Amino acid sequence: MVNNKAILHPQEIETFYIIPTLRRYLALALKERGMKQKDIADLFGINSATISQYNSNKRAHQINLPPRIIDEIKQSATKINSRLTYLKEVQHLLHIIREQKVLCQIHHDFSNLPDNCDPHHVGCLKKVESAPCLR
Repeated sequence: MVNNKAILHPQEIETFYIIPTLRRYLALALKERGMKQKDIADLFGINSATISQYNSNKRAHQINLPPRIIDEIKQSATKINSRLTYLKEVQHLLHIIREQKVLCQIHHDFSNLPDNCDPHHVGCLKKVESAPCLR
């Protein structure tokens, strides 16, 4: 997917690699807790076949997350009971992945970044102020 000259933005890494991987791990954890595949798909707003592909390692298997992140994912799975809590926990996990510089490691794996790329200089770790939802 990435050629030698491509530079992907951190958000592209999150969108193409990290979020699908989080969905996979969360789906597996929820299934392990007894939730049905169809219910997980409905909760995530995705196709039931996608959950099946997560189970068979046909989708979102390019990234091996560190054990500390997998532990966080398992904890997050226990808190998910609605689409809102699902969104909240994915955002929580993305924040941890950024803060622990796991995003940097994955970014270097999938993009042609300079060796001296610094997440503070690029802006990957800037704090975002909470704002009300614009609905």
